[in-house]
Amino acid sequence: MSNERQIIEFIELVWNKKQTELVPDYVHPEYKIFLDNADPWEGKTLNHAEYLKRLGYSFQSFPDIHFEITSSIEDGNCVAINWILTGTNFGPMGEIPPTGKCMQTEGVTIYHFADGKIAGHTQVFNRTRVAQQLGFI
Repeated sequence: MSNERQIIEFIELVWNKKQTELVPDYVHPEYKIFLDNADPWEGKTLNHAEYLKRLGYSFQSFPDIHFEITSSIEDGNCVAINWILTGTNFGPMGEIPPTGKCMQTEGVTIYHFADGKIAGHTQVFNRTRVAQQLGFI
């Protein structure tokens, strides 16, 4: 399976359908977050348990989180995707109680591969827009 196809399946099954038991099938045991501004895991390398914890925070805050991939391109050991993220803040975000408000934003993620698995990402999206939609600013 191509890396591009693997990313498309990973987003659909793990992120959108929350089939977290599939994480070891797709994610390298050493997953590095190269760049993801304002993400507390930026610069860290996560094992599977830590990656699942990170997913859990997202799913807790936005139980209906959904990524729509609008385009993708593969180049060697990297796959870049453009996406639209939607979700409703039904759960707490750390110490912040849920707002019940919906958010939508667009972004770009470059996934890095090693040994046939997703080994990290570089990501950019407008977190300020999300904060505005949720009423934080």
